[in-house]
Amino acid sequence: MKNISLKIDDLVFRETEKIREQMNQPRNRYINEAIAFYNKFQRKKLLEKKLKIESKLVKADSMEILKDFEEIDYAD
Repeated sequence: MKNISLKIDDLVFRETEKIREQMNQPRNRYINEAIAFYNKFQRKKLLEKKLKIESKLVKADSMEILKDFEEIDYAD
């Protein structure tokens, strides 16, 4: 494990303390789980952004291929 030092806004700290005390969970465990959850959330957002960019890149090709298929259907 790595040790870090961080500054947390007073309001966020107080809210965190209230919640984790009700959960009867150590502060370290609570913060680790919160960061893991946030990392997962951010990975999904990054993947969504990447998929949108890649989707735009293939859109023109997809439309061209669709047009080709439509022409094949009408040729018969």
